[in-house]
Amino acid sequence: MSTLVLASSNKGKLKEIKNILADINLTVIPQSEFNIVDVEETGLSFVENSILKARHASQVTGLPAIADDSGLEVDALDGAPGIYSARYAGETATDQQNVEKLLNELKDIPDHLRTARFQCLIVFMRHAKDPTPVIAQGYWEGKILLTARGTRGFGYDPVFWVADHKCSAAELTAEHKNRISHRAKALQKLCATLKQPFLLPE
Repeated sequence: MSTLVLASSNKGKLKEIKNILADINLTVIPQSEFNIVDVEETGLSFVENSILKARHASQVTGLPAIADDSGLEVDALDGAPGIYSARYAGETATDQQNVEKLLNELKDIPDHLRTARFQCLIVFMRHAKDPTPVIAQGYWEGKILLTARGTRGFGYDPVFWVADHKCSAAELTAEHKNRISHRAKALQKLCATLKQPFLLPE
């Protein structure tokens, strides 16, 4: 069995990632168990931030690391909040504050122009100096609701409308979300790559 460190302190992400990676016999330990603080996200793209986080966690622990950077792109806001999704309303903003700011920014935008997508970039690094990190991307199309719906999930899930299922992301069960979300799609691609023996030998 292989052990990886997850370069995140987000409990919602940890739960989703552990559930999906368990299918390929991987043990995922959050960086908080090693008393690692979040590295500053100075990148200008999702993939840059993912690499920064994975490299930092691997360097401190000596273990292979995975990190994801994900966020919401709203077309009417030119892709915002994007890489700033977790701190859209400020560095210490709560999910609720971020959602409220988003809805306020979109208050004059009609329904048909509220298209959006969740993006997820996941990086796997065998070690801190890995010259060829594995990068997997997933996205999830939807649109932004006028008001929040549902109590599951986290982040912007309550205002993200999933047309195929006629509900918000926060109204989906965790099991269902783990099959169709942006993070699920990125993780599925990552899992397929990690089965290569030169990455994680059995």
